Amino acid sequence: MVDHDAEVLDDPVGESLRGHHAHLARRVGRAATYQPEVATFCALPPDPGQAAWADLARLLGREGLADMFSCPAAPPADWEPVFSLEGLQMIRPGDGRVERAGAEGDPAVLQLGAEDVPEMLDLTARTAPGPFRPRTHELGTYLGVRENGALVAMAGERLRPPGWTEISAVCTAPEARGRGYAARLVRALVVRIESRGERPFLHAVASNTGAVALYERLGFVIRKPVTFRGFRTP
Repeated sequence: MVDHDAEVLDDPVGESLRGHHAHLARRVGRAATYQPEVATFCALPPDPGQAAWADLARLLGREGLADMFSCPAAPPADWEPVFSLEGLQMIRPGDGRVERAGAEGDPAVLQLGAEDVPEMLDLTARTAPGPFRPRTHELGTYLGVRENGALVAMAGERLRPPGWTEISAVCTAPEARGRGYAARLVRALVVRIESRGERPFLHAVASNTGAVALYERLGFVIRKPVTFRGFRTP
């Protein structure tokens, strides 16, 4: 059965930059991207022509990184490929049920803020959950777990297409793995997102079967495969 409410997830970056994250956007013509210290993701209209790619080149500058996220459009031939990674887009079923058990009031889960950014950057550098920059935390709520005062796990909200919030930056320090922190953080975010009438979604690297299995246990299902691609402008 097709989930028509999820159609905005076919262009989650563009939908976010046109809506909830418009205040964090940079634009030239028909091209858009986030402010550099927030995120690298770019958006173009469906089936972009040469003019739209030229707008993006002007926006990013010479040898700029065009992080096209899951956009399937092919750039001009002189744009240098930087990376290509197979992934999965996963969503929570839209049954209106809010999963609260074991998530609300979890004393181990703390809300993170600007003062925590140095530790957040250090943790993501050590665990590589995906791009994380000095102002990425401005995209939404970020939660964490501390042990003996040190940040050892976190997860947060990233893309915000209408009616949806992406859960991202799910990571745990090597020395704190196996304690269920990732599951607790994702559950806490699911509660927050569903309580405000939105639906959670996320992206996972297809080869990371452990993470995919965790998300499935937490009620997520695969919506579709995606390919994350990046290019360097000429």
